[in-house]
Amino acid sequence: MAQQARGTRSRRSILEAAARVFDERGYDGASTTDILVRTGLARGALYHHFASKEAIAIALIEAQTEALVAPPNEVKLQATIDLTLEFARRLQRDPVLRASVRLTVEQTSFTYPERTPYQWSTEVIAALLAEAAEQGEILPDADLDELTTFIVGAFTGVQLMSQVYSGRQDLLERVTSMWRLLLPGFATPAMISRLRTTPAQES
Repeated sequence: MAQQARGTRSRRSILEAAARVFDERGYDGASTTDILVRTGLARGALYHHFASKEAIAIALIEAQTEALVAPPNEVKLQATIDLTLEFARRLQRDPVLRASVRLTVEQTSFTYPERTPYQWSTEVIAALLAEAAEQGEILPDADLDELTTFIVGAFTGVQLMSQVYSGRQDLLERVTSMWRLLLPGFATPAMISRLRTTPAQES
């Protein structure tokens, strides 16, 4: 059990170190040597967990799914909004998520072999919007497929703009603005007055 715990800590240490290196230098600018310097581990420890730099990048991208879990809320549009706000908050603080996003959007020699994180995001948002529509939270003539695609694209664009202009410091404000501008186009008028587009207070 103690050996397993050490292995888990070692793997997490490698991922966090790799995340910082990838976030700073991108995939092509990073090396396993750079990552090892950050961890203080022996090269054998790294290869025990990951066979290559590509394997580390894949693990980092897959970590993005942890941030794509909608918070529980009976009002599904609020759950959708809160999902994006919490993702944005984590993006400001979590180097693993930041590296995952960079690996997703950056054009490099690395190609993720399976479904893209955009597909994961689309599936999560589509499911939430479908539930919201069933509950009468969305205007009946809204095209849910079109709406899902637009929300995922808009949220991605907001992240990139915030990174360029403020190093993500204004990301939460930008996400709030995104929802304030989008909601009147598809949410029912009665629902709009009930929705919170600002981050919930952290406990």
